[in-house]
Amino acid sequence: MSISGTAQYENRTDLPPLVARAVEAARRAGFETSCVPAQGRLLQVLAGGAMRIGETGTGYAVGLAWMASGAPPGARLFSIDRSTAPELDDPRVEIRRGDWRELKAEAPFDLLVLDGGGQGKGDEPPLDPAEWLRPGGVVVIDDITPMTSWPPRHDGRPDEARLYWLEHPRLRTAEIRITPDAATLVGTYIG
Repeated sequence: MSISGTAQYENRTDLPPLVARAVEAARRAGFETSCVPAQGRLLQVLAGGAMRIGETGTGYAVGLAWMASGAPPGARLFSIDRSTAPELDDPRVEIRRGDWRELKAEAPFDLLVLDGGGQGKGDEPPLDPAEWLRPGGVVVIDDITPMTSWPPRHDGRPDEARLYWLEHPRLRTAEIRITPDAATLVGTYIG
């Protein structure tokens, strides 16, 4: 989810058809916080090797459409959101309305995108990757401001959520800057 993310698709003609339809549905609904195109392309690439994909925070399924556009035949994609459950015209995709923790029933995942819970932002603790990912599985946490110092800071204090993922002993995690003002954490669970 990115503020004004949906607007960044204006006049884009290079979108996979599934993504274009999801963006149009988000526009019609007035949903402004779709993932930005650069994040979508990253998700599409990461989905290329994943047979079981999970996502918290469906929104209007723009990010999910990117992943479905990159996922191999036979892959299964599961997404959950507490307030929306849009349709996505792909039989491999299952979208549910509910609490993000309910997605754990479909684990372990090859790719897990945490956009609607599980990241450790705010008052909730981050999920345990050992309970959600297969060895070699990838976790993605988006919508972060790029680091400018170490340790990373948020609101004047060490960014505990980001540090959890960057320093987790069972993950190899890197921060990837996807635009000048947005970054994503990508980590591989080593088991």
